[in-house]
Amino acid sequence: MNEQISRKEVVQTGPEQAVKRVSVLDEAKLNQVVALMVESLEDDKAENVIVIDLVGKASFADRMIIATGQVDRQILAMATHLDKLLFENGIKKVTMEKSADWVLLDAGDIIVHLFRGEAREYYNIEKIWNVEITDAPQSAEKLSEEPQE
Repeated sequence: MNEQISRKEVVQTGPEQAVKRVSVLDEAKLNQVVALMVESLEDDKAENVIVIDLVGKASFADRMIIATGQVDRQILAMATHLDKLLFENGIKKVTMEKSADWVLLDAGDIIVHLFRGEAREYYNIEKIWNVEITDAPQSAEKLSEEPQE
């Protein structure tokens, strides 16, 4: 009998259920790749870039990145640059779905939503995950700096 291994494992923890998943990337590599992706988006002039930590909250990914672009060409360029960055870091893109106002990249451990402003307001993914936009996350360069004592 062939058994398929699921990428998620649900564990009962009292009245609530915690979601546990098997990550492909270790935490250090995941954080490094996410920081590089944020830096790429900043270089492409993306607006309101946020990273949501999904560990223990979702079975489909460990991080979600959301960003806004002004026009469809800019959004497609951002997606293309991220796809190349993922490939250069040994991560196969699972899926890229495109529409006029929204591009979704599914890279397994990392999900990326690139929106035009109106679509981002309409879908309001931050509200679904109970996240408010504050400051942009730190780029890879800022994350790699040692704290000054």
